[in-house]
Order: sequence, then C-alpha cells, then structure tokens
Amino acid sequence: MNTRQKRFAIILGGLTALGIAAALILNAFQSNLVFFFTPTQVAAGEAPKDRAFRIGGLVKEGSLVRQDVTVRFVVTDTAKEIPVSYKGILPDLFQEGKGVVAQGSLGADGQFTASEVLAKHDENYMPPEAKAAIDQAHDAAKTLKQ
Repeated sequence: MNTRQKRFAIILGGLTALGIAAALILNAFQSNLVFFFTPTQVAAGEAPKDRAFRIGGLVKEGSLVRQDVTVRFVVTDTAKEIPVSYKGILPDLFQEGKGVVAQGSLGADGQFTASEVLAKHDENYMPPEAKAAIDQAHDAAKTLKQ
C-alpha cells in the first residue's frame, strides 16, 4: 500500500467514524425529543399516539381527586379538556386554577397518563428580594417627589 492509498484509507475511516457518531447522536436526540400540545390540539388528534408528549394548560377548578397516591385532574385551555391521571407526589405549586405541564402519553380512551407533573408559577411571580428592592426604590421615589 503506497502513501496515497494509506492517506485515503485514513480519511475514509475518519469520515465513516464521524458518520456513525452523528447517526448515534441524532438517534438519541430523536428518542428524547418531547413535544408540547394544548388540550385543543390533543382533542383535534394532533398529538402522537405512540410516544410521550407534554400537555399544558390550567387545572380545572373542582376536578382534583386524590386516591392514595393516584391523582386525577382535568387540564383545560378553556376550550377543550383532557382528563389526566398521575401516580406520585405533586409539586408544591400545584393547585386548581393554576398552570400545569404534564408529561406522559394518551390512552385509547382519551385519558392522559402522566409520568411527570410540573406546576407553573404565576407569570407575575417575583422573588421576595427583588420585590423588596423595587418597593424600596418606589418608596424612595415617592419621598423625593414630596
């Protein structure tokens, strides 16, 4: 094998290894990709039937039912509603009427079985330290105007 053939073999081997690594990375990324859907999209059949996805909306008032470690509630976007079942401990911020994102899969009966539930905080939330600093600056501005 001459120098030119050796160089060609090394380049070909490197490109093959790079192609295999890229294929493995893309496969891992595809299998871990989770899409977000609203209850209206789920009801319209846009959500996948054979893989996990996330559903988000508000927890419907009066829909929360606890049975031992199983929790049932309804997620709504005010247009459509999807019943959700979850086994586990809910986050501290989970409340009726508040935002929630649940990850899981949709059953043939239309019941969403969640493997994970995330409670969304209010969009107006502000850490106490930041709120105190803003209030203090607001009070100082009022004092200067007087």
